Amino acid sequence: MDYLLGRLGIVEARVRRAVAARRAGDPEADDPFRGLYLSDEAVARILDEPVAAAGPDPVDAEALAALGGGGGSRLAALAGRFGLTGLDEELLLIALAPDLDRRFEQLYGYLNDDVTRRRPSVGLALGLCGVPAASAAARARLSAAGPLVARGLLLVEEPERPLLSRSLRVPDRVSAHLLGDDAVDPALVDLLGPGRAGLLPADALGDLPARLAAALAVVELVYLREPAGGVALALGAEALAGAGRGSFVLDLGRLARQAEAAALTAAAGREAALAGAGLVAGPVEALGEKPELLRALAGLPVPVLLTGRAGWDPAWSERVPLLVEVERISAGTRAALWEAVLGEPAGGAVGAFVLTPEQMERAARTARQQAVLGGGRAAAAVGSGPGAAAEAAAVAGPGAATEAAAVPGPGPGPDRRAGEAHLLQGARAQNTSGLERLARRITPGVGWPDLVLPPVVLGQLRELAARARHRDRVLGDWAMRPGGGRGRGVMALFAGDSGTGKTMSAEVIAGALGLDLYTVDLATVVDKYVGETEKNLERIFTEAAGVNAVLLFDEADAVFGKRSEVKDAHDRYANVESAYLLQRMETFDGLAVLATNLRANLDEAFTRRLDLVVDFPLPDAGQRTALWDRCLGRSLPRDADLDLEFCGRSFELAGGDIRSAAVTAAYLAADAGRPVSMADLVAAVAREYRKLGRLCLESEFGPYLRHAR
Repeated sequence: MDYLLGRLGIVEARVRRAVAARRAGDPEADDPFRGLYLSDEAVARILDEPVAAAGPDPVDAEALAALGGGGGSRLAALAGRFGLTGLDEELLLIALAPDLDRRFEQLYGYLNDDVTRRRPSVGLALGLCGVPAASAAARARLSAAGPLVARGLLLVEEPERPLLSRSLRVPDRVSAHLLGDDAVDPALVDLLGPGRAGLLPADALGDLPARLAAALAVVELVYLREPAGGVALALGAEALAGAGRGSFVLDLGRLARQAEAAALTAAAGREAALAGAGLVAGPVEALGEKPELLRALAGLPVPVLLTGRAGWDPAWSERVPLLVEVERISAGTRAALWEAVLGEPAGGAVGAFVLTPEQMERAARTARQQAVLGGGRAAAAVGSGPGAAAEAAAVAGPGAATEAAAVPGPGPGPDRRAGEAHLLQGARAQNTSGLERLARRITPGVGWPDLVLPPVVLGQLRELAARARHRDRVLGDWAMRPGGGRGRGVMALFAGDSGTGKTMSAEVIAGALGLDLYTVDLATVVDKYVGETEKNLERIFTEAAGVNAVLLFDEADAVFGKRSEVKDAHDRYANVESAYLLQRMETFDGLAVLATNLRANLDEAFTRRLDLVVDFPLPDAGQRTALWDRCLGRSLPRDADLDLEFCGRSFELAGGDIRSAAVTAAYLAADAGRPVSMADLVAAVAREYRKLGRLCLESEFGPYLRHAR
């Protein structure tokens, strides 16, 4: 501050000399209407003024030498980071003066010969610097290509005026920085945040962070291509820290939605330069329709590390970036990241989630907040990492931190289960909403005990859940699916008659993994126009890759049908759709379930790409009895005459039909105002038979046939 104020003192001395010179040669200095008209004497004085400036004053040079080089001051640091010359610094200080000392407003108004114009004009600023107004080199310092204007340190306003009459203004953010304020520009609060180094375990990516840090000494544009759930943002912050710089993270998804995106991009670059930091920005896919913003980002004069999943397009920038392929981290590294953010091992609860380190931190914070609602013990069970107790106290109020600290660490009992439930809720909260526009989200409400299936089928379903939970280890660490371009997805086919439990089984698997279930609505997928169905499917697969969820294609035979012999154009385009799906399944990184009751209609090539094929048979008598008991539930009052074994033995129905009959029976009992009886069940079964086109025979209904009438 001493150096800055000293430099402003030199500016003040120049202004005093200019005012004195004006007063000495101005015959109308005391005229109250001065500036509103021009007298003959004023015109003569203007004509007699010398065109060239007097040049720098030796007194100013001596005063500047007495201040020293300003080492350690913010002004000197800013000049070094932005590549400012001595003239640039002088112009910046002259424009800054009214923001620090209101006397300069009136003095500049006097020197501008217009008391309403209280900021320095270009001509006045050049004159105070002792530079001729016609100097092309001096004017270039205030052009759009000069560092002052191009990098947002100085605004040249009123473009409708002649150049020398245009006002100069220093943005508030630059003024605040020079005065010691490091707060981010308010316009960038929702877009720009500080990067955090140290999130990645030391051996997560080998020596890549160190090599990238060394490369930043000679390159300023890097593109980090990552898979879904990658660690490119954390890697960028780590590399910048290794290069001795701080980092800011710019959200390109939010930037793309801003009306003033170009100005905000420049402001983000200025913010990074003010702090001597670099920018880590992503994902680049968000700016796919605004390539001009990518070019602006790539051209910022600070280290810029772009992240994304797409390949680099040379049209994005004339500068050639350093291309870095960021590998997917191993299952062990992901577990270490969870342990770092939670303060304890996360266990297998979140093993199926593929989240970035930043998403893991947000999931942990969400879990702690949700746990506070359930009491201090649940809050402690979620995690005891750094700041957990303080965060819980901030949410729950005074005393919460004390209560959480008094609780012992989580064990295998109810507290641990409560903590895992909150952690799963926090992890699911990191999903984006993009897939909900293309598919219907179902929050799982059933579990393994609700399934009534043969042991073989249950075993296959548990195997599918295990494949999803351990795919990073098996397909990644152990490289059991070699070959370029192959994803780490898990795909299964559920085949069986309608109502045999295919959709419910998909919901159970999603619940067991702690994921949401998304059911693809075929009405939003299939399109009569050629190529549109493939585009819709691509959008679904792309969105699903960034969402931790189970994707269910119900009635999959409508989309994954057999290829046929080409006899006309319709057959050719139908085969193109199937060929696209065959290729896309190879690269899919998520968990998808295809459900169909017409397995014979599926193309055989799809079967090879499936991890599991699960056949759902119709239930036998014992399973039907269990299904009747489960579907009636524990809350529904039952009459003593219920004979569920008779229902299971006599009525050959699928599980879905039994559920529909149970609901119908409950309505009949509710309307009659009594517990559900055998008569209600038989009447409900008769309605299901009629829906299915079956006859109500005495051989099936026995003594209850009269209730089926």
